Amino acid sequence: MTKRKVIVTIAPTGGMAHKSQNPHLPTQPAEIAEDVQRCWNAGASVVAIHARRPDDGATCNADIYRDINTRIRAKGCDIVINNSTGGGVHGDMVRPLPGNRWEIAWEERIKGMDAGAEMCTLDATTLNLSFDGREILMDTPLSRGRELAAGMKARGIKPEWEVFSPTHILQDTTTLIDEGHDDDGPHFINLVMNVHRAFQNAMPYSPRHLQMMVDTLPKNSLFCVSGIGPSQLEANVAALLLGGHARVGLEDNLYYRHGELATNVQLTERIVRVIRELDMEPATPAEARALMGLPRVGGPRPEFAPH
Repeated sequence: MTKRKVIVTIAPTGGMAHKSQNPHLPTQPAEIAEDVQRCWNAGASVVAIHARRPDDGATCNADIYRDINTRIRAKGCDIVINNSTGGGVHGDMVRPLPGNRWEIAWEERIKGMDAGAEMCTLDATTLNLSFDGREILMDTPLSRGRELAAGMKARGIKPEWEVFSPTHILQDTTTLIDEGHDDDGPHFINLVMNVHRAFQNAMPYSPRHLQMMVDTLPKNSLFCVSGIGPSQLEANVAALLLGGHARVGLEDNLYYRHGELATNVQLTERIVRVIRELDMEPATPAEARALMGLPRVGGPRPEFAPH
């Protein structure tokens, strides 16, 4: 019997943290590409990229994404490239609303689909976020979820569904999947847990809560877990034991252990050691594509998909 292959996703940057919180956080295209190559060499097969402006503010500017994607491929790195359509909580991504509230701008989010990535994150959910004293609305009714899903399908992009609670799986994600927006190959679903202090309606992490989330997944699904902050390692181990895949990186967790700041490479190397101790093997990018059903069937081949 061959060993079970585990997809390791590295999320190097995110759209929230700043270098002042961890100087190892890569925010500029050259920094991100260098970190991605190191993590790929350490065993990562997918990269979840967030773009930043030159001032480190969050953005979904397709030109900046394309610069990052180009730099990664120029290094001979065949990692699966996943660009965010969630964006972040500062920079280009937020605009004021009446009543001292803010919104993640929809017209900025959808730009993330236009940089030639093989995958894009798809947050088909409406959330209220609390950051730096601001209340920020991420407004994604089903009509916008359909627009994202249809836009990805038309571009040959595979969605990575981002979910924060069982209702996001049972209602938003399953509705769009049942409508045929992700019908070629397994559905790849990222269970985001332990961000409940900042994201209204999100789930805290516990093994029982994770099991409940996994039990609600639609048929023909693969899942990984974003364990936010100190839950990252524990949530990943639990995901592996439940047959899932692993996601690490400074987007989700700035620390290696209590009081010790991490690097993306450290986090990648540690989860790869854990995978091998469990007698599994990290998937290569080619194996990850085969597991996820990439490239999508019947559509255009994205610019940064290997040929």
